[in-house]
Amino acid sequence: MKDPRESGAGFWRSLRMGDINSAITSMKGNPSAQQIAFIRSQMKQQRRPEVLGTPLNQLETVVFDLETTGFSHQHGDEILSIGAVRTLGKTVIEGECFHIIVNGGVTVPEHITALTGISQAMVNNAVSLMEGLHDFMAFAEGKVLVAHAAGHDRAFLNAALWKTSKVRLTHRLLDTMMLAEHLFPGRSDYSLDNLLQEQSIPVKGRHDALCDAVMTARLWAVYLEEIQNLGYAETLGDLYVYLSGA
Repeated sequence: MKDPRESGAGFWRSLRMGDINSAITSMKGNPSAQQIAFIRSQMKQQRRPEVLGTPLNQLETVVFDLETTGFSHQHGDEILSIGAVRTLGKTVIEGECFHIIVNGGVTVPEHITALTGISQAMVNNAVSLMEGLHDFMAFAEGKVLVAHAAGHDRAFLNAALWKTSKVRLTHRLLDTMMLAEHLFPGRSDYSLDNLLQEQSIPVKGRHDALCDAVMTARLWAVYLEEIQNLGYAETLGDLYVYLSGA
């Protein structure tokens, strides 16, 4: 039997995450208008100023990664998969994870299949980009986002959100590469592979969106502890001040 996760079946994905109402809705079919309304509602709720006072050891984040068909959304590249995991302070909650393959209506280049393991057949059988974004936004609801080299992920999410829902990402977004640049200035290589090696974090399943998200989350936890031990920041607001260089 085919693994429901590979087919992106919304019913099983929602049920696995404990949301029976979403599971039933998915089984009945979820109109795109409702998905658009939900995404737009999420974009309106993400900039609450009181979040800045959250102590870092109580901060809830969703660390995520995207696999894409290439590096340029301006030239037609699209999201292929989204992987994410939740954290609470320095704790990576690996049991609360998200992984989905989406169909953005483009051909998967052979070299991307070789890199990510995502085939054209997998994409053809996947959920729509709209449904994938809807489910990811539901998973990330109310959380600060974290990614490595986050500019790439922000650009692709913004392009996908605009294409499907005519909105832009409004979530607070932190970048583990930027944290590394502040904590360890002057390095020549801030790639995820190099930083994972420096911190003795095992590298497993690179270029699988969920595996990359989990490894990035472990890196985030290490950096968060370092920042607190050095006294650079105690709250999310402090962290933004530190990263701004003020």
